[in-house]
Amino acid sequence: MKTSIYLMLCCLPLLAGCGAKQQDMPGEKYKTLTVTTTNQTLQSTYPATLRGKQAVEIRPQVSGTITQICINEGDAVRRGQVLFIIDQVPYRAALETALANVKSAEAQLQTAKLTANSKEELYKEKVVSDFDRQTARNQLLEAEAAVAQAKAEETNARNNLSYTEVKSPVDGVASMIPYRVGALVSSSITEPLVTVSDDQEIYAYFSMAENQMLDLIQQYGSLEEACQKLPQVGLTMSNGKNYPDAGRIDAISGTVDEGTGGVTLRAVFPNKGHLLRNGGSGIVSVPTEHKNCITIPQSATYELQNKVFTWKVVDGKTQSAPITVYKYNDGQTYIVLSGLKEGDIIIAEGAGLMREGTTVNVTSTSEPEK
Repeated sequence: MKTSIYLMLCCLPLLAGCGAKQQDMPGEKYKTLTVTTTNQTLQSTYPATLRGKQAVEIRPQVSGTITQICINEGDAVRRGQVLFIIDQVPYRAALETALANVKSAEAQLQTAKLTANSKEELYKEKVVSDFDRQTARNQLLEAEAAVAQAKAEETNARNNLSYTEVKSPVDGVASMIPYRVGALVSSSITEPLVTVSDDQEIYAYFSMAENQMLDLIQQYGSLEEACQKLPQVGLTMSNGKNYPDAGRIDAISGTVDEGTGGVTLRAVFPNKGHLLRNGGSGIVSVPTEHKNCITIPQSATYELQNKVFTWKVVDGKTQSAPITVYKYNDGQTYIVLSGLKEGDIIIAEGAGLMREGTTVNVTSTSEPEK
């Protein structure tokens, strides 16, 4: 018994020393940052559909069989270039008939003039009656009308013959051609002969939520001012790579789509290298600039009951702090509107694992990423 008591007395100093050592241990090391203000550009992304500046479906204006296809699929074509030739034989015959009708009508007109002039002279000599004179005049008017009608038919025949050469109305690039020589086509075909897309410039159409559009209008004053003052936008192509040239927003719809609640915008991009194609897709990045604002990484925050919190380091210990953040973000950082000030030290990572009052070693802090 005495031995047990002696051993306990000997161990007491050791236990007291261990407790004191544990109490004096320094705080854990966590990655922290010092809050500063900076200029921040947020990139908001929107899926977009690409369209050529002009994408024209080419359809024939007359019926007939295709006798010649003058381009290859995917060719660059010029305005006025002949793309297809439709059988011209019946239209040439129609034009020759129209020309013959014009000559016949003109001959009849000359005869009617001679008759009318003769009747006038005979009427003066009182050889014919006024009825005969008026009849000759009417026949002259009828002959003039017949000439006009014949010339109109000639013009129509010439137009129809010209329409047998199907020409491109714009500069651009030809699509695939679903028809071949010998195919019977008409103006009522459902599928066009070819589509020519003018892709020197490409339009990217995308939709923005109504509340975001209202923010832009309030920021710039009006839709017109927003179009003029919005910064240049970027485009991520369907292969995931960034398009080398920046674009600009040049049109904003004046109405809200009732089905989606979105507003359609159009951004135009130069396309001299023909890298972008009509009918393609991409992602438009619209920057929003914020000056002298506080930004923190999202890893420095956590959410509780739809509110955002961060951990301040106060007197070497963590202290939960509610913050108000800008409603849009880039998925990596938050712009802080209230709850933090310059010089505050916060936990930069692992906010969701921290606890209130945790001792933190703040001998060194990092600056937020710009």
